[in-house]
Amino acid sequence: MATRIWRWIVISEIGLGLTLLSLGVWIGLVGFRGQFWRADQSLDGKVADVQEWPSVCAVVPARDEASLLPLTMRSLLVQDYPGPLRVILVDDQSTDGTANVARQVAETLEQNARLKIQSTTPLPPGWSGKLWAIEQGIEQAEARSSLPEYLLLTDADIEHDPANLRQLVAKAEREELDLVSLMVLLRCQSLWERLLIPAFVFFFQKLYPFRWVNAPQKATAAAAGGCILVRRTALSRVGGISAIRQALIDDCALAQVIKTGGKGRIWLGLSSTTRSLRPYATLGTIWEMVARTAYTQLNYSPFLLLGTLLGMVLLYGVPPIAAVFGGLTGNWPIAIAGLMGWLLMAWAYLPTLRLYGRAPLLAFCLPAIALLYTVMTLDSALRHWRGQGGSWKGRVYSLPGSTEARS
Repeated sequence: MATRIWRWIVISEIGLGLTLLSLGVWIGLVGFRGQFWRADQSLDGKVADVQEWPSVCAVVPARDEASLLPLTMRSLLVQDYPGPLRVILVDDQSTDGTANVARQVAETLEQNARLKIQSTTPLPPGWSGKLWAIEQGIEQAEARSSLPEYLLLTDADIEHDPANLRQLVAKAEREELDLVSLMVLLRCQSLWERLLIPAFVFFFQKLYPFRWVNAPQKATAAAAGGCILVRRTALSRVGGISAIRQALIDDCALAQVIKTGGKGRIWLGLSSTTRSLRPYATLGTIWEMVARTAYTQLNYSPFLLLGTLLGMVLLYGVPPIAAVFGGLTGNWPIAIAGLMGWLLMAWAYLPTLRLYGRAPLLAFCLPAIALLYTVMTLDSALRHWRGQGGSWKGRVYSLPGSTEARS
């Protein structure tokens, strides 16, 4: 009996210690990690007057995007932008008539002169498909006698608000920024999108606090690949897209070289008006999105993977387990500490849920959602160890530090 009591005391002490540690970490995250949870870094919607609007060339890599282009290409061609704007769509070996759909959209809008369509050449070793398409689009943009002052690197699934480019350029000009990027509003319509997509944005903000990204004195750098406005001279200064040609997480890699290698100033914010139309209607499609690059984000390190798994359990698993276990067993110190951690976690999640128009009660589901993302991350590592790597649009990138592709 004495042994059993002693064992129970030890387990209770360990449980209380883990619960207090989890609570302490959440207090540290909320109070001292760049106020990431506020979700308040965004374009203010007011466009400052620019004396002379600079020229912009939008480069759009597209691979089998015919179904989305009637909306997304139209949104680019009708931008309310006072300066010169050209659009280059780089057709990356599409099989669904992507190029023809883009032409039809331009003809309907009588914007044929603004749109240039280019087909990619075969993918060379050491390049990802998207970056190779962007590289060729930039080469086309720089082949003209009048070079664009800015490049808008945007995905073919992004529907831009009519004032988006104007606001991006005004932000860059007013604050002398070399890169301005928006985390666009991701699609949030299906059951699984409503459950998991806001959390994806929340985790991204926690990993890369936007205020730290936007602070020149901080080393943190990140961007969102769907919408990046970059000063052409700043990109050339760091060696162009070729400098990140092996990157699978190309948006953050570009922001890193611009901010650190190029000593440039960057800005990253959220948007509620420019949005992605990319559907993630099922759990499987979201799973593929995360598993494709999660282990890459950890630099293919088993130690970082182990630390991530333990950290996710500590942060998101311990508080609700402690709250329920402590309440059922009458261990009120553990129950109260666990409940406080759970409440703090849910409270931090509320601004992101508000951005996506989701019910506040969904904040209490964050532990279960985090568990799903944790399993996705583990699956990403397992795929890498099996030699499957990350896949996208029919290409599989299998080697660490490389983008050897199989179509």
